[in-house]
Amino acid sequence: MSDKRFQLLQGNEAVVEGAIAAGMRFYAGYPITPSTEIAERSALRLPQVGGKFVQMEDEIGGIAAALGASVAGLKAMTATSGPGFSLKQENIGYAAIAEIPIVIVDVQREGPSTGLPTSPSQGDLMQSKWGTHGDHPVIVISPSSVQECYTETVRAFNMAERFRVPVIFLMDEIIGHLREGCEMIPPEELTISNRRIDRQFNGTLAYAVQEGNYVPEFAPFGKGDHFNVTGLFHDLDGFPTNDNQQTDSQERRLLDKITKRRDRIQKWEEVECDDCETMIVCFGGTARAVQGAMDEAKKQDFFKIGMFRPITVWPFPEEALNKIIRSNKHLRQIIVAEHNDGQMVLEVQRIVEGRVPVIKLGKIDGTTITPEEVLKKIEEEY
Repeated sequence: MSDKRFQLLQGNEAVVEGAIAAGMRFYAGYPITPSTEIAERSALRLPQVGGKFVQMEDEIGGIAAALGASVAGLKAMTATSGPGFSLKQENIGYAAIAEIPIVIVDVQREGPSTGLPTSPSQGDLMQSKWGTHGDHPVIVISPSSVQECYTETVRAFNMAERFRVPVIFLMDEIIGHLREGCEMIPPEELTISNRRIDRQFNGTLAYAVQEGNYVPEFAPFGKGDHFNVTGLFHDLDGFPTNDNQQTDSQERRLLDKITKRRDRIQKWEEVECDDCETMIVCFGGTARAVQGAMDEAKKQDFFKIGMFRPITVWPFPEEALNKIIRSNKHLRQIIVAEHNDGQMVLEVQRIVEGRVPVIKLGKIDGTTITPEEVLKKIEEEY
């Protein structure tokens, strides 16, 4: 086995390697802390595999160029952090309604505005789902290790291609700058979803959904038959329409292709949740502190702790959480640990519906939640 299969990488670097393994051949973006290493490594690696890297004039240009490359047939990615993620929102909506596959990486930092550019945060959780206007489909994935930065980036590209949807890869500074060993699984050992780049419509309409499918097939723009791409509601040929029935039908299909196929999208981790007294819900880099707290609790013969970690944070794996609550008769409380002032806790409270107390453990001072703080919170609330 080649030594190159295992490398010591930052999370940001592993994202690029995973993207290339998934077939990413175009990156456009703008440098911004703490995501800049993604642009730097893309600039290094893409020319080595026949891809293109473009540094645009700003964040809006970055996602716009990546969308153009995707429409032309390439798998494309862009990356940013808080202020840049805000600037990308309009084009995320464009990708949603025009059904353009793209992966957008957001390495979160403490905000709002310029905030603390080098400090950890998870304050973009709600923005990742609701940031652009209107009802729109989106998939959001959040890794908690360097290895997941690699493998989950591959899955992000697969989801983008399968569902013709923008996929947000929601990282945080903790994981982006964490350095760990990473197995560089070669593409031939991975499941890779590729679109047909030779497709011609042959008289069918560009946005017509074939029987048994849930998204239209995608042909690269400029090859084969002509079709229109627009951010307006459109007919099956891609041209704008004001027809209310067509608008309703299109909007519902865009939403249903995600909500009705949650089982193909959702992914989560359960650790010792079957008989725990306190279950901690967390995501991304916060899981590292929670795991540390669980390890320490075992040494101290502390209260029994479990961890529920959504890896796909949107759509939230609510049925999986419900199943634990229904089956665990020992559960006394749920603590939601997150590096913000309470965003995921709102979703958990909605799902739990008062069956057990749901308690917030948030932090917004630019430092990380520690295992000791997790244990202290459990003791205070027990």
